[in-house]
Amino acid sequence: MSTIRNHVQLIGNLGEDPKVTILENGRKVARFSLATNEFYKNEKGEKTQSTEWHTIIAWGKTAEIIEKYAGKGQEIGVAGKLKTRTYTTDDGNQRYITEVEAKEILLLGSKNGNDAG
Repeated sequence: MSTIRNHVQLIGNLGEDPKVTILENGRKVARFSLATNEFYKNEKGEKTQSTEWHTIIAWGKTAEIIEKYAGKGQEIGVAGKLKTRTYTTDDGNQRYITEVEAKEILLLGSKNGNDAG
């Protein structure tokens, strides 16, 4: 049962090319936005789309795979957990951010968004 605690699975499209940073300790981190779409019928019976944006971070080997194979518009699957952190802005205000920390990824489309190989 512990594997379903704080577990997130998403399938969506990258909203931008991943931003990869190499930290002082040599560890890589990749950060990107992921759009997930939901389709439903509104009160008038019209098909409607709702898009949610998620910030994804990945470390180490997962970051290297994302850097090499993932690009804007590509469909991917992400499995990981939610992480919340705080930071202080330059003007002294405290901010909170919740991200999905990717532990596994599944590349579903090509890097350029063209599935036709």
